[in-house]
Amino acid sequence: MNFLEFAVWGAYLTCMGNYLGSAGLGAQISWFYAIQGIVSIFMPTIMGIVADKYIQPQRLLGLCHLVAGCAMLGCWYMGVSAGFGNALPNKSMFIAMYTLSVAFYMPTLALSNTTAFTILKKNGMDTVRDFPPIRVLGTVGFIATMWFVNCAVWEDGAFSFTLAENPHKFQYTYMQFFVSGGLSLLLFLYCLTLPDCKLDKKPATSLAETFGLNAFKLFKTKKMAMFFIFSALLGMSLQVTNGYAGPFITSFKGSTDPLVASSFAANNATLLTSISQISEALCILMIPFFLRRYGIKVVMLMAMFAWVLRFGLFGVGNPAMPGVILFILSCIVYGVAFDFFNVSGAMFVDQECSPSIKASAQGLFMLMTNGLGATIGTLAAGEIVNHYCTWNENGFLIGDWQSCWFIFAGFALVVAVSFAVLFHPDKK
Repeated sequence: MNFLEFAVWGAYLTCMGNYLGSAGLGAQISWFYAIQGIVSIFMPTIMGIVADKYIQPQRLLGLCHLVAGCAMLGCWYMGVSAGFGNALPNKSMFIAMYTLSVAFYMPTLALSNTTAFTILKKNGMDTVRDFPPIRVLGTVGFIATMWFVNCAVWEDGAFSFTLAENPHKFQYTYMQFFVSGGLSLLLFLYCLTLPDCKLDKKPATSLAETFGLNAFKLFKTKKMAMFFIFSALLGMSLQVTNGYAGPFITSFKGSTDPLVASSFAANNATLLTSISQISEALCILMIPFFLRRYGIKVVMLMAMFAWVLRFGLFGVGNPAMPGVILFILSCIVYGVAFDFFNVSGAMFVDQECSPSIKASAQGLFMLMTNGLGATIGTLAAGEIVNHYCTWNENGFLIGDWQSCWFIFAGFALVVAVSFAVLFHPDKK
């Protein structure tokens, strides 16, 4: 389940910007990533309420993937109809179809957690110890599709693989949406085979309970309120490199230095950034040790300072040696930046909530991070990038990238210092 859940996302998340540039939507890249955040403001919470009260989470997970997959295949079909290398004639319809797909995909990130936690506990297992090795398969799935779209080519009716430069690679075309949509439909079928996750039904004693809004009562606790607020602030960093790392690294193909322009990294941006996911897979396995030994505050602080390095190293590196080493280091620290925040945060929420609101609480965590945080952060990042950089006639986003990355790093540093001063969880 976890492998397919994240394989769906990995097919397009880090390389979509390259296609949008050629489809006439380059200036709207930040909005495409912000849409994921906007729908995450309400959809995970709504689906969490439904999963807590009406439909078993594993069944709802499958239904969401059915809708998301069909809509993503619609995006692919519109790209095919426009033709290779051509701008989309109906951009509004493409955006609407993409919005529908992510509106039903984003809740599945929380629903897959709820499903996994429920099945583990049903079988007498410890979520802190046993969930990370399962969750790591999600990252493996993400990496697998990143590698696939980086190397897969569909040209003149023939399919092939290559590491060499080829404009027909899936990472540059609408074919990435075909991969994502097909995997979503496959996961829908697989969800039909998952064990039951019985609903914890209790008579409602208030209007809030009737509508499944009890999770919002967590804000009454100072510890949880601070946790969710800083989750939103850190969530502002989540989609920045997903949206712009690919166009940034690919832009070096337009360099006047032939060594930089022809470098392996500049021509295989998706493959290079997949190092981030490899690091993520390894770091997930470290979470039980760090959580038990140091607690949630130290683990999240490590994530925040890792974001500072993630952005800062992009600012000083380049695709040629030795600068590419800094890119690789940036990808390595991403594992700590993402996992020690997202995965540990989901486990922390699961431990702090009663069984009757667990799915709603996971939806609330998604709302704060991938919803409010990611939306505000992505739109702000888009304004910064569009201020310092522009698309040239060759389809490269060229400009003062270094200033952009240093601004992002400075923001992450301010959040980290503030969190260290203000967040004080219970010591266990």
